Amino acid sequence: MNLILLGPPNAGKGTQAKKLFADFHIPQISTGDILRKAVAEKTELGKVAGPLMAAGQYVPDEVVIGIVEERLKEADVAQGFVLDGFPRTPGQADALDRMLERLGKKLDAVVSLEVPHETLVKRGSGRRVCPKDGSVYHVETSPPKRTGFCDKCGEGLVQRPDDMPEVIEKRLQKYDAETKPLKNFYEKKGVLKSVDGVGSPEGIYEEIKAAAGRSKA
Repeated sequence: MNLILLGPPNAGKGTQAKKLFADFHIPQISTGDILRKAVAEKTELGKVAGPLMAAGQYVPDEVVIGIVEERLKEADVAQGFVLDGFPRTPGQADALDRMLERLGKKLDAVVSLEVPHETLVKRGSGRRVCPKDGSVYHVETSPPKRTGFCDKCGEGLVQRPDDMPEVIEKRLQKYDAETKPLKNFYEKKGVLKSVDGVGSPEGIYEEIKAAAGRSKA
């Protein structure tokens, strides 16, 4: 099963990718993760990307695409993959099509998790983190036993700057603007499937499997 999983911050992509891995042994491939891996392993493309990333500069499409292709040649993607964070533009999507053709692979579906902004803001802004051990809580869905304090170490919990409502809303607006052309690209190709990202994780997972052509359990 070869999927692209689209969804804004706090849409639940990570949760669903873990379920797909558990059932089908297909890894979640995050562009950021594989870029960092290529830099750490000092591959030829990693050597190009490393200085740019260290300087906070944009990594050119051809480098990103090359690193994604290197990753898709590895043994653990034999059963499939879930791409997260790539492609981001129609140009990258077109390059991905050509890459998959070279590798003898094809996409089964591009699944877009659709979640209203207000729900996403609520999910993100309710997150609290322990600055000492990194434990993550949510004020509504997974609160600590003692309000405001970590269950494990007793440290006071904090709200990260990225989890402030106004910051989340700006990120969502940017995501919508950047993703619309990509959705249009895949919609024209007939592979875009929209899944309601509100509900139980298990129910959403069944819809993702159905969108990818796997019958519901």
